[in-house]
Amino acid sequence: MSADPAPKQIMTTDEFLAWAEGRPGRYELIEGQVIAMSPERMRHAEVKFATSRALRDGIRKAGLPCRAMPDGMTVRIDDRTAFEPDALVYCGERAAADALEIANPVVVVEVVSPGTRSVDQGVKLRGYFRVGSGAHYLILYPDNHLVVHHARGPGDAITTRMVSEGHLTLDPPGLTVAIADLFAED
Repeated sequence: MSADPAPKQIMTTDEFLAWAEGRPGRYELIEGQVIAMSPERMRHAEVKFATSRALRDGIRKAGLPCRAMPDGMTVRIDDRTAFEPDALVYCGERAAADALEIANPVVVVEVVSPGTRSVDQGVKLRGYFRVGSGAHYLILYPDNHLVVHHARGPGDAITTRMVSEGHLTLDPPGLTVAIADLFAED
């Protein structure tokens, strides 16, 4: 099977979602440019899985009307940018079974890999907080079990803290997760 290269023309987010649906591989859209995502290393996949599970368990424990999603769902930033985070939490009504995107993420998570560090810390940091519902953006560093927690504060100020042990409280929506659970290897 031959890989289908990313198109060279500029796309809108709607055009991108139609183009990407059912296509092998993973892609994101940045300023109209389709960006192919690199294959993942085992540790990256383990942390994504552990994070989704920890968020889901935190939601259940708190009894929240929210859902944790693994990668695969798109977050539309604007009409020319759309990301596929490694995990996210949204609240309220369940998304339609055939939905390709989550319009109202409250928590968005990216797991850093060697090739994504600058994008995760730059364009995605700015982009995720352009989504009105976005309250928390977590950047996870698997090598040293570090979480950089960016949170929307008063007046849309973004506060940042680094956490490597203990618990992380994400309010809204009102859930708590153990840092160790985000990096669990079982």
